[in-house]
Amino acid sequence: MPRMLDVSDEVRTEIGDEEAARLLAGESAPGSYDCTSCRTPGDPEQERTSTVLFIGEETAVLAFAHAGCLPSQVVQVTEEQLQGAVRAIGGDTGEPVSTKAVPEQAVLGVTSGLVLISGELHPALVVEPTAPVARPGSLGAGDDFLPLLIEQGFMPLTELSAVPPALHGWSVLLAAGQLHAVLQPNPAGGRPVAWWQAHQPLQVTDGWRSAANKHQRVLMFAAPVGSIGRQPREDLLRDALDKAAANGKLVAAALPLAGL
Repeated sequence: MPRMLDVSDEVRTEIGDEEAARLLAGESAPGSYDCTSCRTPGDPEQERTSTVLFIGEETAVLAFAHAGCLPSQVVQVTEEQLQGAVRAIGGDTGEPVSTKAVPEQAVLGVTSGLVLISGELHPALVVEPTAPVARPGSLGAGDDFLPLLIEQGFMPLTELSAVPPALHGWSVLLAAGQLHAVLQPNPAGGRPVAWWQAHQPLQVTDGWRSAANKHQRVLMFAAPVGSIGRQPREDLLRDALDKAAANGKLVAAALPLAGL
């Protein structure tokens, strides 16, 4: 079966026609990969796959992504973001392209829980990355996780006193009572794409599922790395959310269900 690999003109310009031909012929492309966007497995022989070239000051790193997650493109990043790339990739993608491999990236940790607001329990997802999230193409080393979400329409919170407003175009995908993904609008139009996708469907409690069924939407809270942590109980999770909000480190939105 031919490889469904997309090499954009700008990527081809950077890596050269010969390297692009090797990729398209399957000589240097992986048999399988972890998507550089959603971090779930992909197969260029089974699904459309984009080549994404990360370029630092001294290093170039070629990564692979589901075409539905990212188009083939060149992304300027800091050299620090590319450090540890070979260690991060391991041996999973076969032969590397020149000195290229998948760069280390923050992984989004997602916790489900019930949050009490105005005397009523609401199903919630709490998202916290494992490392600072830099703006694509940024040369700085700061954390742009919350600013990026605010630009998408998420609202900053100073306290959890009311249900956050609905965010058009975003949704939470539930199937067979399990959490599969958080979907966002597709910049190119058409079907929504996964902003976050579970490696395996995430189990939720009966109470969480019942609350989601009742309200037909889920509250999504997001905080930068180190703000929430993995809390073993919902009361501790709520305390961490309240603290993050008071410190100006929490954004939120109400997302409709894409399925149940």
